[in-house]
Amino acid sequence: MTEYIALIKDWIIDLGEKHEVDPLLIGCLYLISKVCFFTSLGWALKNFRAKKPILTPLLLASVSFSLPYLYIIIAGRNISVWIYLFIGFMFVYGAFSIWKKITAKITAV
Repeated sequence: MTEYIALIKDWIIDLGEKHEVDPLLIGCLYLISKVCFFTSLGWALKNFRAKKPILTPLLLASVSFSLPYLYIIIAGRNISVWIYLFIGFMFVYGAFSIWKKITAKITAV
């Protein structure tokens, strides 16, 4: 089992060097961005229930959702086209999931 973990770790490090990105930074950005994403959605719902503007928390949610992917787009080199397509799909999915969560909470209120 330890051999497999070492192989995966080496593969990830080699992949990061090949594409000139830091795998640890991507992982940290991903974890931090998801916490900020859900916090911003909660803030938006709280503001919506209080009949306050929800644009700022929604913008923060969208920026925090896309932060690790933007790092790959900006810092990455020699990245396959399918990665860019996947990132585009993730942006569309993120916008759709935000829309569904907000509209579901709106109809529940």
